[in-house]
Amino acid sequence: YGQVKRLTTEERVKIANLILSIADKESDEAIANNFRILGIKTKTDSTKFLAEFGRLMFGSFEAKHLDHSWHRELHERDRVLYFPNELSMVYRTALLLRGLAMSLQFNPSVGEAWRHHALETIRLHGAATATTREDLKTR
Repeated sequence: YGQVKRLTTEERVKIANLILSIADKESDEAIANNFRILGIKTKTDSTKFLAEFGRLMFGSFEAKHLDHSWHRELHERDRVLYFPNELSMVYRTALLLRGLAMSLQFNPSVGEAWRHHALETIRLHGAATATTREDLKTR
């Protein structure tokens, strides 16, 4: 009937942390670290590359994203060697939903739209994993 991926609780918490760091416009270092915790591997482990890649995946489209030179520079900086399997279906879903929204002339941030789901996942399951957000109490 379609593609399905069942995520473990730990995988869901890790993905929730990445989505929250993007939705909350956290630093490059915070976004990159959440990506690294998911297991992404790149040639040079560039923090800037990982942060920009994460924002491209789960943030709003920006004018720079339509510029071929921006993509060329991004991929000259680093390249993905391993993309986590658990993230592939989540990203595919985000891409499909964002594509539909863009066809309706709406530019959503998937991270912001999913923020409350990510936060609830961390509230319910974050304490049971090794990747609990330190600032959970302030959210």
